[in-house]
Amino acid sequence: MIVEHLSLVDFRNYATAELALHSGPNVLVGRNGQGKTNLAEAVVFLATLGSHRVSSDAPMVRDGQEFAIIRARLSHGERKVLVEVQLNRQGSNKARINGSPSKANELPRYAHVVLFAPEDLQIVRGDPSSRRRFADQLLIQRTPRMAAVLADYDRVLKQRNALLKSARARGIRGEGLSTLDVWDDKLVALGSEIITARQRLAADLQQPVADAYAAIAGEDHRPQLDWALSVSGADPEDDGADPTDADAAAPSDKVSETRLIADLFRASLAAKRSNELDRGLTLTGPHRDDLVLRVRDLPVKGYASHGESWSVALALRLASAELLRSESPAGDPVLILDDVFAELDADRRQRLASLTSGYEQVVVTAAVEEDIPEVLHAHVVRISAGTISDERQVQEAADDD
Repeated sequence: MIVEHLSLVDFRNYATAELALHSGPNVLVGRNGQGKTNLAEAVVFLATLGSHRVSSDAPMVRDGQEFAIIRARLSHGERKVLVEVQLNRQGSNKARINGSPSKANELPRYAHVVLFAPEDLQIVRGDPSSRRRFADQLLIQRTPRMAAVLADYDRVLKQRNALLKSARARGIRGEGLSTLDVWDDKLVALGSEIITARQRLAADLQQPVADAYAAIAGEDHRPQLDWALSVSGADPEDDGADPTDADAAAPSDKVSETRLIADLFRASLAAKRSNELDRGLTLTGPHRDDLVLRVRDLPVKGYASHGESWSVALALRLASAELLRSESPAGDPVLILDDVFAELDADRRQRLASLTSGYEQVVVTAAVEEDIPEVLHAHVVRISAGTISDERQVQEAADDD
């Protein structure tokens, strides 16, 4: 897939913006705070329905405006697709595909993007929510309908938590909680699907992550990925718990796996109901799980060096790109390397550049042009205070004269 053209209206610091991109490497250069990452963020949103910088959509709307628009012309071989999303400060976002109204969660069917960014270090060093967000955004790209499943789970979770808080406040117990059973059924159905999809994703990423790690680090430290599941006894969101304590069994048959997870989930809800009523909070489910990352048979968080942590983070992104590349009939995902080279030593810079340069389209942002390895240094666009200056367009205009 290639992003041929990106248009923005009232997005971040841009009242309007027009950016032409080409196949192969594209370099966006500008000092920090000029708007480079905002352009990358807009492209990523079309693929993941979220930002790598903020958890809600409102901060992406320019100050004083009620909505922002992201519009992109995508190329899938000979096929062209125009996608558009309106981000609203309040209410649901709106989308259009080839000019026709569509649901926003349809956008990832057309946009395939993998982002590398300094924030990626939080995937391996941050709290469990960072790793859940990484996995879920990749799930959405891999299986776009999961966007609706994840949104429905969040909605049910909020309603169940509201009921638990109300029951706690009113002192309701026992038979007075029949409504909670209805929400339990919905939570289990949606949550089991999410857990199963996450486990399959981890299994499918295992070898690509190992290969990418060896290529980035130049060493085989046996990276591993495993989900610590709250429904089977782990509680990664509890500061006093060890997230590696419990893992669910994983039958090879998909139906059996989902059924097993559902049984574990239901049993865990029953076991924790009293505690949930005391706290007014749902204490088990995919919203409390953690993707445990290991190298050298030790958890990355707390044991890995800075270089090893960066190698794991980069390996996760490279493996994601390879997985999407192998499964998508639309071709390669667009790779966006957002200010990442400034964070790496010279050796990892060269290794990452060599591993990514063969993709159909690569977009690189940097504050210092010299940080970008030569293999990626091609089409250059300069960004200054929200103004986009395309060197290729300037040269082509001069040639026409």
